[in-house]
Amino acid sequence: MKRIGFLSFGHWAETQHSQVRSAADALLQSIELAVAAEELGADGAYFRVHHFARQLGSPFPLLAAAGARTSRIELGTGIIDMRYENPLYMAEDAGAADLISGGRLQLGISRGSPEQVVDGYRYFGHVPAEGTTDADMAREHALRFLEVIEGEGFAEPHPRPMFPNPPGLLRVEPHAPGLRDRIWWGAGSRATAEWAAEQGMNLMSSTLLTEDTGVPFHQLQAEQIQRYRDAWETAGHQRESRVSVSRSIFPIVSDLDKALFWQQRESTDQVGWIDGGNARFGKTYAGEPDKLVAALAEDEAIAVADTLLLTVPNQLGVDYNAHVIESVLTHLAPELGWR
Repeated sequence: MKRIGFLSFGHWAETQHSQVRSAADALLQSIELAVAAEELGADGAYFRVHHFARQLGSPFPLLAAAGARTSRIELGTGIIDMRYENPLYMAEDAGAADLISGGRLQLGISRGSPEQVVDGYRYFGHVPAEGTTDADMAREHALRFLEVIEGEGFAEPHPRPMFPNPPGLLRVEPHAPGLRDRIWWGAGSRATAEWAAEQGMNLMSSTLLTEDTGVPFHQLQAEQIQRYRDAWETAGHQRESRVSVSRSIFPIVSDLDKALFWQQRESTDQVGWIDGGNARFGKTYAGEPDKLVAALAEDEAIAVADTLLLTVPNQLGVDYNAHVIESVLTHLAPELGWR
């Protein structure tokens, strides 16, 4: 069975047609959508993280709140920009949110995406070491985070502490058992997917790859996934890895669906310029259910991934996004063998 969840960018805007007018709206509606998705039988509620933007920022209060309101659904990020993170403080936040949720966090982390401001991570107090790049710094932060959440002690205890300490070196608390195995790397290329496998992280691949070989997006992504799995096997990890892909999928089953997405029926891959190089963007899938079933059956990357994240237009409100999720689960998933 393929796990199916949603991925929300958490936009808000004070515009006529937006159902999400403020940061409070974005946060509270995100929680409500997680609750609704769980009730519908979806498997995951994932949230994008962007700084200096009218979108969801700090993820852990949101994940903790959603964890307290739900009982089964996975809760995750796609992705946390590690250029901005203090790895030890992040380990505390992640541990607390994971414990509140009962061990349901699935954290996607990465080097991050193009920013709203120039070198925004510098405002957060993080500067790449001389001779290194911001991508190098993100990986350094990620590896330190992975090391800390293992739960081994590393800090020398004070000889006269305020409270009694357990014996030995101290670790960051609270510790969340098993969280290390639930960290995903958002890979934008085949090479970074292989690096993620070497580090023992799950693979999170979105609707964008920062390279282009001329083949359709889904085939390039399927190659990325295969390279990841080959590298995982070579590394000799003892557990099974997980792979997720993101897609924009809109079954047209109502007049409102038709008004919103009818023009997207002829969507195709796009090639653009991002971060100094060519990038390939995946298409939107929109149309009547029978036509979507035929089109999605040919998507090679979805076929080999164990998790599918549906990117949702959150500004259309909780009810409509729950409708989109339910439409995929009802009209497409059974026909495609995902359920």
